[in-house]
Amino acid sequence: MRSSLGGKNGVGGKHISGAERIVKSCDVEKTVSSLLKRARNHERGKADFINLKIQEVNENEAVRVPLLKITSKKTSSKSEGRSFAKSELLRIGVSENAVKNAFEALESLSDSLRGAIVLDADSGERLDSFGMRGVRCSNMDVADKDEYEKKLSELGMAGEHAREALVLASKVAHAKGAVAELCWSDDPNYVTGYVASQKFGYTRISVMKDLGDYVGGRVFFVRLPIDLDYYIDYLQNQVVLVEV
Repeated sequence: MRSSLGGKNGVGGKHISGAERIVKSCDVEKTVSSLLKRARNHERGKADFINLKIQEVNENEAVRVPLLKITSKKTSSKSEGRSFAKSELLRIGVSENAVKNAFEALESLSDSLRGAIVLDADSGERLDSFGMRGVRCSNMDVADKDEYEKKLSELGMAGEHAREALVLASKVAHAKGAVAELCWSDDPNYVTGYVASQKFGYTRISVMKDLGDYVGGRVFFVRLPIDLDYYIDYLQNQVVLVEV
C-alpha cells in the first residue's frame, strides 16, 4: 500500500504512508482493511490517494533470511543520536566520506524520500538515479508472525515502526554487496532511527531527529563491484521471508 495527500493521481503529493504484508489467503480481507485504515488515519495526514495492490506469492520462490541481531542505544538528543550513528557506520566499514555524504543528503531534504539513496560505501558516490523517489524495498515479511511479535514484545519493541523496520533491514542487509543501512523515520511523533548491517546487526537509536519533524529517509551503503540492476531487482521484487 502506498498513500499520499495532494498532487494528481498520486503524483506530486505529500507521502503519507507505505506498508505491505505477506499473509495467508484467509487473512487478505482483514489485512486490506487494516492497511486502508492506516492510510486514512495517519499522523502525517489523511491520504486522498491510496494505491493498494494484491498479488499472489509462491512461497517456494521466497528467499529466507535470518532476523538481524537487535541491540539498542539510548540517546537524549538528535545530535547525540546522529553522532553515534556516524561512529557505528565507521565501525561497520563505511568510509568517512560516504558517512559525510549520507548525512548531508538526508539533512538537506525538504521532503521525505519514498525509497532509499544507494551510496558507494567507499567513495560516497550516489549510485542510483531515482532522485526523490529513491529505491524502494518491497516484497518482504516475517515467516512466523506470532513468534516475531513475541520476540519484539520481550524486547519492549512492540509497534508498527519497529516491526516493519526490522523486517526491511534484515532483507536489505542480506543483499549481495550490502554493507550498511542508515535510517530515521518521517513520522513526526517517532524520533527513533537505526543503523543496520549483517556484520553487527540492527542497532536501534532512541533519538535521531527532533519531535515534530516530518522529514526522514534512508541510505543503503554497498561495496563495488556490484551488479546494480541485480541489487535493485532484489530489493524491489525478490520475495523474502525473515525467520526469527
